[in-house]
Amino acid sequence: MSPRCSCLMTSMAVNLILGWWLVAVSRAQQLPRPSLLLHPSQGVSLGNTVTLRCHLPQPATRVELYRDGQWRSRKEMDQEQDVAEFSLAGIKKKDSGTYQCQYQGLAPAGTSEKSDPVKLVVTDHSYPPPGISLSPKEHVEIGTNVTIQCSNQEYGAAFLLHKDGHSSPIQQQEPDYWGTATFTLFGVTPADSGTYRCSYRIRGCCLLFSPLGDNVTLEVIPRPAPPGVNGGASRDLVAVVVGRWVAVIVFIIILTVSVLLVAQRRQMQRDERPGATPRSPEAVQFQVSPGDSEGLTYAQLQAVTPSTHPPGSSTTPEPPIIYAVVGTRGPR
Repeated sequence: MSPRCSCLMTSMAVNLILGWWLVAVSRAQQLPRPSLLLHPSQGVSLGNTVTLRCHLPQPATRVELYRDGQWRSRKEMDQEQDVAEFSLAGIKKKDSGTYQCQYQGLAPAGTSEKSDPVKLVVTDHSYPPPGISLSPKEHVEIGTNVTIQCSNQEYGAAFLLHKDGHSSPIQQQEPDYWGTATFTLFGVTPADSGTYRCSYRIRGCCLLFSPLGDNVTLEVIPRPAPPGVNGGASRDLVAVVVGRWVAVIVFIIILTVSVLLVAQRRQMQRDERPGATPRSPEAVQFQVSPGDSEGLTYAQLQAVTPSTHPPGSSTTPEPPIIYAVVGTRGPR
C-alpha cells in the first residue's frame, strides 16, 4: 500500500470520528423545546391583532419566530423572562399560516428545538358563508346515520364542520364537483346532539377562511321501546295487583263465613245442654165480641211438641192448650 493511500484512509477515519463527536456534542447541548400559543386562538378576522406567546422552559438570550418554516421575527430576552410575546397588528391575508418559535439558551448555551406548530387561521368576511343542510331531520333516534352537507360552488376549496363547544373543527372534507362536502355522523348518540356550522377555506389562498354559515341543530332522542315491552310489563303489574286484591277479598269472605258458622254451632250447642228451658209456642189470643159468642161451641186441644230433654228427665213440660171452634152460630 502506497503512503498516499494510507494517508487518505487515515484522514477519512479522523473525519468520521470527528463527525460522530460533533453529533454527540450537539445532542448533549440540545435544549428542551418551548411552547407557542395564540391569543385569541380562533375567530381572528382581517384587521384584528393577534399575540403569539412563546413560553420558555429555561432562561434564554433571544427568541425567534418562524412562519411556514421561514424566519419572521426575533426578540432579545432578559434572564428573568420566561415568555416572549410577538404582536401581529392589523392582520393581513399573508399573516395567516403555521407558526413556530425557538430560543437560544443562556445556561447551558445552545439552540432549542422548534416548538410544535400552531395555525393562525384568518377569516375574510368579504366572502359569502356556505350553505348547510341536515338529513334526515333535526330529531333522530339513537343509532341513526346523520348527514350534514356544506356547499359553496364558487370559492370553496375545503370545508370544515364546526360544533358549538369545540375550539377546533371536528371534521374536514374536500368538496365534490358541485362544490358540496358531505359529512356523515355514523350511529349517533346523545353526545352528538348540538349545533353545527360550516366554513370553507378560500380557494387559491393560504389559511384564509370564510365566515361561519347558518347553523343546524341535531337532537338525538332515545329509541322507543318495541310494542308490548313496556305495555306488557304494565299489564303484568296490573294483573298482579288485581290478583292480590281478589285474594284478599276472597280471604275476608271465607273468614266471615267461618265466623258465622262457628257462632251458629255454638248457639245450637247451648240450646242442647241439659236443664235448658225449651222454647214453647207463643199463645195466641182471639178477641170475640159478646154478641158473636152465642151459639159457638169450643173444644180444648193439647198440642204435643218434641221434647228437648233427655230420656228419664223428671221435668214434664206442660202441653200448650189450643181452643178451636167446632160449631157455628145459627140464625137469630
